[in-house]
Amino acid sequence: MDNNFNNLNVINTLLRWRMHLIIILIIALIGSVVFSGPWMITPKYKSWAVVYPANISPYSEESETEQMFQIMQASYIRDKVIEKFDLAKHYDISPNYKHFKTALINEYNDNVSVSKTPGEAIQIEVLDSDPEVASEMVKYILETYNQKIKKLHKQKFLEVVEVWERAIARKNLAIDSLENELNTLAMEYGLVDFESQSEQLAKGILGTVEGGSTRINDKEVAKLRESIQKKGGKLLVVVESLENEAANLALLSNEYDIAYSNYDRIYTYTNVIEDPFVSDKKASPVRWLIVVLTMFTTLFLSLLIIGIIENLRIRKA
Repeated sequence: MDNNFNNLNVINTLLRWRMHLIIILIIALIGSVVFSGPWMITPKYKSWAVVYPANISPYSEESETEQMFQIMQASYIRDKVIEKFDLAKHYDISPNYKHFKTALINEYNDNVSVSKTPGEAIQIEVLDSDPEVASEMVKYILETYNQKIKKLHKQKFLEVVEVWERAIARKNLAIDSLENELNTLAMEYGLVDFESQSEQLAKGILGTVEGGSTRINDKEVAKLRESIQKKGGKLLVVVESLENEAANLALLSNEYDIAYSNYDRIYTYTNVIEDPFVSDKKASPVRWLIVVLTMFTTLFLSLLIIGIIENLRIRKA
């Protein structure tokens, strides 16, 4: 009985206040429609792209997607976009404003978002009052990301190229030094080929050549014998060292070619799954949602105020 009585009281109270509620809700409806219109809230259009990283190597234990996510959010890309599209002017933020930089970055962060999808891809979203600007900003973020990765890779591979260049330079110096020693042995001691000259020396000592005996230049034989005795061992060492250094130089040159090809390569560093587009439908504000929330909030507050007034009236009576 008490519940029924209370329910009747509530119904009677609402009936007494029905005209007030109707007028308040009509005013709220008109107000929400007016204030959610384009003349009050600038409509914004959304453009986005979904991409996977490509041709990159992760740092430490992070994945390629995490690396891409970090670079996409870096101040380097943000500042490039702000400069490219003159966003301070576009967002109507005065450079004379005390907190100009903070306001500009906050506005950028409100309109540009980078997030990871459940499929480990990266989604870039841009909101802007101009749908073409929104699409171009997404494209430029991807372009700037590629430029940044290319710059990082070139720096890294240039270091490798320079390492091999220095190694090759040192090896060429070693080879030049050995060749100078070989020239000295040839010019001062007449030593050029240890094996063939040793064979000639043996024939000279024995006094024979192929096909029988012949006259031997004893003076030259003695000179060659003395040279081989003094510098023959060094000739062998120099020739063997020169052969080894030449083989090592070939290996270094091969590594240099690989490093330089990595440095000089032209890659893109994104696989675009969804390309950015020029939207023909605004993404915000969602007008019907604003109207519904306004009506609901107004009704709730109205009922709360009516309840307070009725309680005060009953107590006073």
